[in-house]
Amino acid sequence: MLFMCHQMAVKKEAQEKLKAEQLRKARAAVDVPIIWILGGPGCGKGTQCAKIVEKYGFTHLSSGDLLREEVASGSDKGRELQAVMSSGGLVSNQEVLSLLNGAVSRAKGNSKGFLIDGYPREKNQGIAFEEQIAPADLALYFECSEDTMVQRILARAAAAAVKRADDNEATIRSRLQTFKQNTSAILEQYVDKTLTINAERDVDVIFTEVVDAIECVLKKRQKAVASC
Repeated sequence: MLFMCHQMAVKKEAQEKLKAEQLRKARAAVDVPIIWILGGPGCGKGTQCAKIVEKYGFTHLSSGDLLREEVASGSDKGRELQAVMSSGGLVSNQEVLSLLNGAVSRAKGNSKGFLIDGYPREKNQGIAFEEQIAPADLALYFECSEDTMVQRILARAAAAAVKRADDNEATIRSRLQTFKQNTSAILEQYVDKTLTINAERDVDVIFTEVVDAIECVLKKRQKAVASC
């Protein structure tokens, strides 16, 4: 019995060492900041991402945009993804990670940092991202009430040239409930690297808080480089 416990302890230690080494290699592979941008539809994170890109020159990557671009390319992979989405299925996390990894790899030599928009959508996606791509330096969560997001989405839908069947209040509230449940798990998983920002204020007031957070990340990275 003692021998079995010892074996289990040794195996666990080996697994932890392997995971630590994988994270070390991932961090070394991407030597610029990686920031997760989290928030429900209508929270205004798109506006904040545009302002971050303008000020810092970071690369803005959206998993949804990458999927649409791959489909539009007409590649074999794009046709496979189109078939999955057209049938109502969900694209696997590994496929999404592969697209993100490819985009990061293509841009990392010239990028000053990465904004990963709308990802992770659940905590297991965050774990996989950090293991396979690189650890995130910061997660910015733009918090907004459900009523505010519903109003914003409905207003956006009313102004759109093409109307979507799922742009009605009942469907939107259902989507937001799912988002809230998944996001709560992510925030609990990454308490040490998450900054929650009140997204119901003026755009420029919000951005001031965003800038403070990014400047903190940049300073920490500079200190880490100086100590090497």
